[in-house]
Amino acid sequence: MSFRIVGLDVERFRPLFGLSDEELAKRNVVRVVADEKPGFPCRVSPRDAEIGERLLLMNYEHQPAESPYRASHAIFVIENPDVERYDEVDGIPDVLRVRQLSVRSFDEGGMMLDAEVIEGAVLEPLIERLFGEPRTAYLHVHNAKRGCYAARVDRVK
Repeated sequence: MSFRIVGLDVERFRPLFGLSDEELAKRNVVRVVADEKPGFPCRVSPRDAEIGERLLLMNYEHQPAESPYRASHAIFVIENPDVERYDEVDGIPDVLRVRQLSVRSFDEGGMMLDAEVIEGAVLEPLIERLFGEPRTAYLHVHNAKRGCYAARVDRVK
């Protein structure tokens, strides 16, 4: 069963790039500089930032469904207008493979159907199992330790 992972659209974040720290603070956004790798995973690329790269840390509504599972959490976005959006069928970005993950399946109405905590190295078999449930519309992947939203996984029909 094929699946697709797409990074977040950089256009949504581009207006924040280059703003002063004061202007970012008015929007509840913080500029940080990566001082270790791994440790600062971008949600557009998705990849771990290189040491010295600037990122924006902000809240992002990753689950806008009108359900009890509506949710938002912190994400990092590399502050570079040339950052390339990830879009791959049947591929897992390395940034997911090296972390412990919480994977949650949802139906069309945004209701959670199932969830697992796994090592990212074994993500593909879990995706296949969760999409084996016909009601599963999409999956959300989060970093298990800090809970940050990592990616959305959709079926390829």
